Amino acid sequence: MNNPTQNSFLIFLPKKDFNEEEFTIIKRRLLKAGKQVFITSDDHSVCSGSKGMKVKSDTSFYNVNVNNFASLILIGGSGSRAYWKNESLHKIIKKFFDAKKAVAAICSSPITLAKAGILQNKKATCNSENKMELINAGIDYQDKNVVVDGNVVTADDARSALQFAEAVLHLTK
Repeated sequence: MNNPTQNSFLIFLPKKDFNEEEFTIIKRRLLKAGKQVFITSDDHSVCSGSKGMKVKSDTSFYNVNVNNFASLILIGGSGSRAYWKNESLHKIIKKFFDAKKAVAAICSSPITLAKAGILQNKKATCNSENKMELINAGIDYQDKNVVVDGNVVTADDARSALQFAEAVLHLTK
């Protein structure tokens, strides 16, 4: 029997200005693979995408139980910058990482992983406009679409969202 947590994926959305294309492509691919997708944010209400999409979060990230999920995926967009130094989100990221779960971030959200301290001694990528954030944090920045290093997946932008989702699915097999 399959472990039910292997089929549950948690997507973190910034409260405002998340990248709708990344979210839609990744969520659609996970659902196509038969996975359950849950949305979390820092308030238990509606998240707004950069082009007006509204997504209701299923749970506040203050209530996340790492044991219920196979992976944590952070969606990017200009709103993700507001979470780079969010200690509560950093704690959740560390819990997933320490539990050897897949931790994934796309666009500008890999900076949050760096600031949470889980990218030390790892290769990673992010969108090109934020690459100096990774480099200045001492992270081994790779100029690639998707980078997998251990249980961490990072990607540069929405054009890589499908490849990113495939990498996350591969890690959680």
